[in-house]
Amino acid sequence: MRDVTYAMSVSLDGYIVGPDGRFDWTVPDEEVFRFWTDETRKIGVHLLGRRLYETMLYWETADRDPSLDDTHLEWTALWKSLPKVVFSTTLSEVQGNARLATGGLAEEIERLRAEPGEGEIAIGGAALAAEAAAAGLIDEYRAMVYPVLVGGGLPFFPRDERRVDLELVGTRTFNSKVVHLRHRVVR
Repeated sequence: MRDVTYAMSVSLDGYIVGPDGRFDWTVPDEEVFRFWTDETRKIGVHLLGRRLYETMLYWETADRDPSLDDTHLEWTALWKSLPKVVFSTTLSEVQGNARLATGGLAEEIERLRAEPGEGEIAIGGAALAAEAAAAGLIDEYRAMVYPVLVGGGLPFFPRDERRVDLELVGTRTFNSKVVHLRHRVVR
């Protein structure tokens, strides 16, 4: 059965976006960017909320940007070819290798897990991940922790006052002092 993973960049105090709506502190250096590229290769399908989908639209045409280096072009090719499912009540169409979700989150994940295929089911976006977490659908949390305190904003972890036991399955510290943490949900 395919795992459902939630991976995002996060401040040390637990936010993916600061109170000012900015996340410029998450711009990866080359080493971290290469890591994210390698992680993307493990994904079979990516589930996104509307806001993250709209943020990531840049990458649908980024390969036309003459200033991009080979590393960024490689990631762009991976992202463009990756199947995506977008959860939105306001969008009527999506671009690239994406489709709008036809059912609820739990139904989509159940269907994707039952389909033949390889690669993880990745979830992106705090609101969508919070819904998946509340339903007990996330198998693994992956936090790219940046050494910054932003003091509030959009939290990485849902605030649903529910205990979830986790097992640390991996860490990596980058030269930039960013730390990647992988925790598996203990069932």
